[in-house]
Amino acid sequence: MRFGGPDGELSAALRYLHQRYNMPTDQAKALLTDIGTEEMAHWEMICTMVKMLMTGATVEEIKEADMGAMYAIRDKAIYPQDSTGNPWTAAYIQSIGDPVTDLYEDMAAEQKARAVYEQLLNLTDDPLLKDALRFLREREIVHFQRFGEALRSVEEFHSAKRIF
Repeated sequence: MRFGGPDGELSAALRYLHQRYNMPTDQAKALLTDIGTEEMAHWEMICTMVKMLMTGATVEEIKEADMGAMYAIRDKAIYPQDSTGNPWTAAYIQSIGDPVTDLYEDMAAEQKARAVYEQLLNLTDDPLLKDALRFLREREIVHFQRFGEALRSVEEFHSAKRIF
């Protein structure tokens, strides 16, 4: 119900899939395509987790979780919004057109997402949910590392280009 903010999987997927068009190397373009596509799969995982958690929830439980207003207009539907109820917006997609800046943004986004997963892990005692959240957190770490590699290759490309 409440997910899909600026640091969520949907924002990441669309950010990376848009930024790939301005990358100067095939390696960086391919990486952004691959990770952007993987983020869409993560979005599906999150939607599935939310749906599973909401299945069987009573109206009383929904009200106790302070989600009565959401229930009143959406029932138990999946709807992308952040934890404070702000709906997802394309304004969350950061893409400035400078490959180096965009890759730094991507690295920061992955670190923010990792931190969110760590905080979500603190909010549940469900072992299966924890397993899924740990998997997603680990993927954020891998993405951060891969974006660092892409950043180095783009910086090398720009350095070589200036020499000639």
